[in-house]
Amino acid sequence: GVEVGPQPQGVARADVLDKMRKIVKHGLDFVQIFNEGKEFPPCTVEVFKIMEKVDYPRNKNGEIIAIIHPQLQDQDWQPLKNGDPLFLTLDGEVIPYEGNCTVYPTFINEAAYYEKKQAFVKTEKIKLTAKHLRLPVS
Repeated sequence: GVEVGPQPQGVARADVLDKMRKIVKHGLDFVQIFNEGKEFPPCTVEVFKIMEKVDYPRNKNGEIIAIIHPQLQDQDWQPLKNGDPLFLTLDGEVIPYEGNCTVYPTFINEAAYYEKKQAFVKTEKIKLTAKHLRLPVS
């Protein structure tokens, strides 16, 4: 499956649909070229590995007491460093990110995750290396 976003629930965005079409086309092109016997050389690719889900700050009754900071909103996959604004309390206090490494948040403020107590997901950027790839000769 392919999931491309972020986008609000029930909304069809042309830019997101275009990205999804391009990803699917690249996948189908790869399958065709692979099936034709072309050898793909070794490569390295950067990916984002999920570290943990982060909830909204809550009071003792479990009620949300802060929202995503405006500087973080719509910044999926962008670096978040120690001290960067993370949440904004309802009385205007900034809650900064406190971490010992740069992370890359995603699924930031997604409506579908409110009930799951998830403000965003912290990911880390890592590199994966693949050996050459070729269809075995039969």
